[in-house]
Amino acid sequence: MNQNTPPEQLTGKLEVDEPYTEAAGLPAILKSFKQVLQGTDAARGWKALINMNQKDGFDCPSCAWPDPDGHRSRIAEYCESGAKAVADEVMTSHTASPVLFQRYSVNELLQKPDLWLSQQGRLTQPLILKPGEIHYEPISWDDAFQLIANQLNALDSPDEAIFYTSGRTSNEAAFLYQLFVRMFGTNNMPDCSNMCHESTSVALAESIGLGKASVKYEDYEKADVIMIMGQNPGTNSPRMLTPLEEAKRNGAKIIAVNPLHEAGLLAFRDPQSPRDMLFGAQKMTDVFLQVRINSDLALVKAMCKILLEEETKNPGKVLDQSFIQQYTSGYDAFVKSLDQFELNDLAAQCGLTVAQIREAVDLFKFTPKLIICWAMGLTQHRNSVETINEVINLLLLKGSIGIEGGGASPIRGHSNVQGDRTMGVWEKPKPEFLDSLKKVFNFEPPRNHGFDAVAAVKAMHEGKAKVFFGLGGNFAMAVSDTNYTADALKNCKLTVHVSTKLNRSHLHHGETALILPCLGRTDRDIQATGVQFVSCESTTGVVAQSHGVVDSVSNSLKSEIAIIGGLAKVTLGVKADRVDWDSLVAKYDRIRDLIEQTIPGFDNYNEQVRKPGGFYIPNGPRVREFKTNDGKAHFTLNTPNHHDLETGELLLMTIRSHDQFNTTVYGNDDRYRGVYNERRVVFMHPNDVANLGFKEKQVVDLHSHYNGKQRTAHKFIIVPYDIPVGCAAAYFPETNVLVPIDSIAEKSNTPTSKSIVIRVTPAVMEDSRQTVDQ
Repeated sequence: MNQNTPPEQLTGKLEVDEPYTEAAGLPAILKSFKQVLQGTDAARGWKALINMNQKDGFDCPSCAWPDPDGHRSRIAEYCESGAKAVADEVMTSHTASPVLFQRYSVNELLQKPDLWLSQQGRLTQPLILKPGEIHYEPISWDDAFQLIANQLNALDSPDEAIFYTSGRTSNEAAFLYQLFVRMFGTNNMPDCSNMCHESTSVALAESIGLGKASVKYEDYEKADVIMIMGQNPGTNSPRMLTPLEEAKRNGAKIIAVNPLHEAGLLAFRDPQSPRDMLFGAQKMTDVFLQVRINSDLALVKAMCKILLEEETKNPGKVLDQSFIQQYTSGYDAFVKSLDQFELNDLAAQCGLTVAQIREAVDLFKFTPKLIICWAMGLTQHRNSVETINEVINLLLLKGSIGIEGGGASPIRGHSNVQGDRTMGVWEKPKPEFLDSLKKVFNFEPPRNHGFDAVAAVKAMHEGKAKVFFGLGGNFAMAVSDTNYTADALKNCKLTVHVSTKLNRSHLHHGETALILPCLGRTDRDIQATGVQFVSCESTTGVVAQSHGVVDSVSNSLKSEIAIIGGLAKVTLGVKADRVDWDSLVAKYDRIRDLIEQTIPGFDNYNEQVRKPGGFYIPNGPRVREFKTNDGKAHFTLNTPNHHDLETGELLLMTIRSHDQFNTTVYGNDDRYRGVYNERRVVFMHPNDVANLGFKEKQVVDLHSHYNGKQRTAHKFIIVPYDIPVGCAAAYFPETNVLVPIDSIAEKSNTPTSKSIVIRVTPAVMEDSRQTVDQ
């Protein structure tokens, strides 16, 4: 086994059943309660659950799906994924205390699966791995801060440090973090957006002037048609199913575009609806377009061509000519560009018929109330920015931006990943933001662009960056090219991770390594002036307060804000005097006052955030104000690409199982897809299995080739599945090793984790078995 990759052992317990045809229902209820109660006492677990996503509770630490603007269920305003995330955080039966690290060396911990690492529980006090040592050991907070400060201040340039941020970080912590980093002197602030929705941010900024959703929560219930592209809501954002069901009951039609028939796209049985529980699930999808991987651009372009044909037949009834003329530019060039594409060719590229695409277009050709939502199925390809721009082209044709029941709706993956960017966590800050920092804090922020996630890995690998500081997350497993990334971290003089639980990134360490344990979203945060709250931004741009409700597992834990403030005081020297860090840590209202002074749209922040449910921050496209260079929304010219696979090649996309969120693994089951007790599986079409000479449950190795180098993910079990011929799917982060560090989306630099050309070969096994037991 390569010491950089997760253990490659199979469980030997794989069971495969029929995939689910509906999401949620009684199994979701039982799984939610089992997950929470198995690791904690009933009172603590129940207290956390009933306060999650309430207006006076805490924001779910899982996905960024918005809370309802109005009424919320007092029984369960959460989903199975949220319950798993809370269970992962509130469990108290185990803690990853220093005793664990006395027992296991770093190399021994590397042999453990990610699930085992997470199951060790919450970290309880700061730990250090000294040069040449093999065990982490305790260190005081003061000594940890001083060590980090010494290493940072010894660098030849501030740009030799990398400051990473996870989406879990609150608005207040993110703002304070970027302030500290820029006062230190660098814009090297990669964040988890770089790996997921950066393509969205780039595309939307180009086309409509803001890299965020143009819809509100209530728009879903008012839409006539909702098109869901490259997204699996039943697993990745299950609470989205509730407004989708409400939309269906209001008469909306749903178009699903996905290579896999996911349970949440087929039907939903609301666990809180007596009607659903007694009489059956609500059918969700009216038209399912099972596209080949990364053919979405061709599909949307075909839809645009059909709309133009229909407008010719029904002048003034299909396209919103008034909107196009008043609010857009580039329409004529866009229309002309469509002439070079043939419908039959576009449909064939998708693996569909023209009739199937026309059936979908017929649902929205006469209504502007169209919402298109998407997730990483669209954002992690080389041409992702172009694909999303084509989605906007379609919405512009219909005049579906800036109206009730219509708009663009990227579905962000991690809670508050969008808020972090709003607070200034970005390697490419806008000059206006830096000017505002200068005015409010009286210092000159760095102006050069910093490293994004991929560039940061390369800089560490090449010795150009020597200190890595991670505020949350599991960087080593989140980034592509696992071995390359692990080696990059090992090149550092110092690696620091602010974390709640043990993960694999702690084990790919620099010469010196620190783990700093912090409070989680569920924990009560008590500072010098009393109990504090933080705030987060949802994917629809709502900023709301979040209060921890349970006592922390250790008195040694600090909040992220306290960690940042303590580190800034020690590191910045005389520059630290420009900010009263102790005062900000003592009372978070003071941080919000500074945010209000610095960032537009946060007027009366402390007052507004205390309103039940929070407030919407300004959103230009929502009111048809486009902050582009000409003040208009832009039609763009985009060309579909072809994946010309050679004989024996497949196009692989990485996916999540139902028992994980991002890189956090909660279990080895993927219930909705009918896979149990195993994660190292590869889904292939039965024809591909046969044509390549394999059989069901055969153990194989997956290989990618890029620029003359082969990368291999060992020991995956073949599961025949309903996926387009020539396509395959497997879970990340196990398959991140196959994604080359240089294979990135154009303009956004996002790793191409959803379109990896692979070859499959029989696995090289220690024994003679080539299949698992049936």
